[in-house]
Amino acid sequence: MRFTGAVSTPPVAPDRAPDATPLLPAPADRWCGRAELRADLPRAAWLALGLAVAGVPAGLLWWAIAPRADFRITEDGPAVIGTPSVEVQMAGDGIFVLVLAGVGVLAGLVAWAVRRARGVTILAGLAVGTLLTGLVAWGVGTLLGRGPSEAELAEVGAVVTTPLGLDSVAALAVAPFVALLVYLLGVILNAEDGLGRTEPGPVPPPAPPPEVPASLPPAAP
Repeated sequence: MRFTGAVSTPPVAPDRAPDATPLLPAPADRWCGRAELRADLPRAAWLALGLAVAGVPAGLLWWAIAPRADFRITEDGPAVIGTPSVEVQMAGDGIFVLVLAGVGVLAGLVAWAVRRARGVTILAGLAVGTLLTGLVAWGVGTLLGRGPSEAELAEVGAVVTTPLGLDSVAALAVAPFVALLVYLLGVILNAEDGLGRTEPGPVPPPAPPPEVPASLPPAAP
């Protein structure tokens, strides 16, 4: 059986290019989050420790300037000396808030000044450290400003001072709030995505080993 006429051949599909792999960011453009957090963790820990130690002078300042009332022990009981105002009872909390607010401003500025560690880790260290500042200051102030003992209250003619205390525990949140506010204000005012964070310079490549001269061929006899 013979076939006449032109034989049509099926069109040959052009060679298809291999499927392109998805474009991945260059290694230098990737955010190494875990490595960055681990690198910043020691600085954040030192910051929190330093702020905890700063609670000692803060507590001393609170104890030194907070007003308190004096009483004289008489046979009929304690008698107030002078005419202390009603605000004396709340002045201790007010002075404590002002002291912690000042510490929070300084702590936020110091944390923002550490350019190499700007980020989430240093922010967490700032919050924990300023909270420790308030706790330590509270403990130091109440320890130094403790009230009179039973022996002092029983001594007629002795002058005693009311104890220093903190009526509102919410005042402990002042330092973390102010410190984070100062730090976040720096973040808002900074126009760079990296917050102006400085990275360590490139490590120079190791020097090549010294070249060993090739051994000379033995001389012919």
